[in-house]
Amino acid sequence: MTHEQASDADLLSGRQAGRKWLPDFRFGYSTFGPLLALVLLVGLGAALSPTFISVENLENVLARSAFIGIIAIGATFVITSGGIDLSVGSMAAFSAATMIVVMNWMIPVAGPGFLAIATGVSAGFLVTVLAGLFNGTAITAGRIEPFIVTLGMMGILRSLVTWFADGGALTLDFAVREIYRPVYFSGISGIGWPVIAFMLMALSGDFVMRRTLFGRHVAAIGSNEEVARYSAIKVARTKLLTYVVQGACVAIAVFLYVPRLGSATPSTGLGWELEAIAGVIIGGTLLKGGRGRVWGTVVGVIILSLINNLLNLTSIVSPYLNGAVQGAVVVIAVLLQRPARR
Repeated sequence: MTHEQASDADLLSGRQAGRKWLPDFRFGYSTFGPLLALVLLVGLGAALSPTFISVENLENVLARSAFIGIIAIGATFVITSGGIDLSVGSMAAFSAATMIVVMNWMIPVAGPGFLAIATGVSAGFLVTVLAGLFNGTAITAGRIEPFIVTLGMMGILRSLVTWFADGGALTLDFAVREIYRPVYFSGISGIGWPVIAFMLMALSGDFVMRRTLFGRHVAAIGSNEEVARYSAIKVARTKLLTYVVQGACVAIAVFLYVPRLGSATPSTGLGWELEAIAGVIIGGTLLKGGRGRVWGTVVGVIILSLINNLLNLTSIVSPYLNGAVQGAVVVIAVLLQRPARR
């Protein structure tokens, strides 16, 4: 190699090395896609219906998004690690049923006050965390596919709720419900507690995902589990914790949801697992794991709620086709992720 060729080669390698330190301004769906879709959707909704951008309507959309959004934050960790949880809807129904049964049971003992509510909420939190712990243990220690484990848990918990309610509804005692109602219907400066909790959970989840060792380990496991194991990451423990986090998120969502209706039925939480997973995927988290976007999940959940709201306010398509439209959006989001997977 001549001196000039060597100089050219050094210059080229230096430029390539230098590019690693430059910011990447290439457009990617996971980075800007969800936010762009949200802006376009709001613009379309404003053009089609003046009611769509009213403060009351947007507050209503955010309040409905809060429950699914909190659950979806937990699902972001599970999916980023390469797993999936199909039992969150049934888990929510079982948690709500447990809260109501325990609160009603506590009334003759402690009266319809704070102690009854605290005991019921603690019981509901406990059963969801235990369900998440069981899912994680069966997947990691039992080496069973997440799809199979969580599908089985979905059937078990849904059947238990039906059995507890005898096919009907479990209703919270009126005296307890009156004390419990402000958890859903009150708030700060017109912002309801569910929306505030959703915002705080999103901030906390984003910090944990991007700024903590646990979040980096979750992404590493989802990207390549074998490499993560050789890198001294405790794979089984980390994956187990993602399902426990999912259970805790379900418990928080149910704590905010129960005072809304004050009852639990076998259909409570039906389809929530699909909405949560859809919000995660639309938000840019890879379905096969390795990359999670908590802020993207928040945007994805809001997009789904806005689509449903817009279809109800307008006559573009029948409201009975809401699920079909949302399903099409999920498929499109997955297709847009293909270049990132390659």
